[in-house]
Amino acid sequence: MYAIIKTGGKQYKVEEGASLIVEKLNKAQKDQEIVLKEVLLLSSDESVVIGDPLVEGVSVTAKVVSQRRAPKILVFKKKPKKGYRKLQGHRQYLTELKITKINV
Repeated sequence: MYAIIKTGGKQYKVEEGASLIVEKLNKAQKDQEIVLKEVLLLSSDESVVIGDPLVEGVSVTAKVVSQRRAPKILVFKKKPKKGYRKLQGHRQYLTELKITKINV
């Protein structure tokens, strides 16, 4: 059984026991159980249920493993022959989840 969920403006395929790294969930603390209610698709061995836009009565329970930051990405801008150079760094905040159960 698997489900497709939406969080942080992105869609993820999840199964029970899988690990998942998503954009930061603000209210989540380490070792806390959270419920993700935006389920777009639910697939089991015998059937597939597609939401319109969400599947009613289905949620995914996950445990927060950690809150961390991604590696630094350098953004460099330059205009040739003009002497314009700009260097910026960015580190995205991330939340690592462990999927514990798909609630039907």
